[in-house]
Amino acid sequence: MSDKMQQPHPAIDVAYIARLAKIKLSEEEQSRLTRDLEQILDYVQQLEKWDTQHIEPMYHPIPTFDALRPDVPGESLSADAALGNAPQQEDGQFCVPKVVESAH
Repeated sequence: MSDKMQQPHPAIDVAYIARLAKIKLSEEEQSRLTRDLEQILDYVQQLEKWDTQHIEPMYHPIPTFDALRPDVPGESLSADAALGNAPQQEDGQFCVPKVVESAH
């Protein structure tokens, strides 16, 4: 076990996250999701106590073969086809609502 002291995780603002995701949550759902996320963070803090310094990383615990197809160029959609079902477009680009607020 490491010498790391368990530090409390920052408060989780589920209402803010729900607004960004455009999800309507009741007070009960917000409370339940806050508890669930806090439990997940507590578990991650427990995992951080293990010394993994000398353990080599691996992609998958079980060897896999032929999991990926070859990366070869293929046919692409034209810009008109790609934008064909877009609810809103401008100057050959998709128009999407702003979902990230400024950090300043």
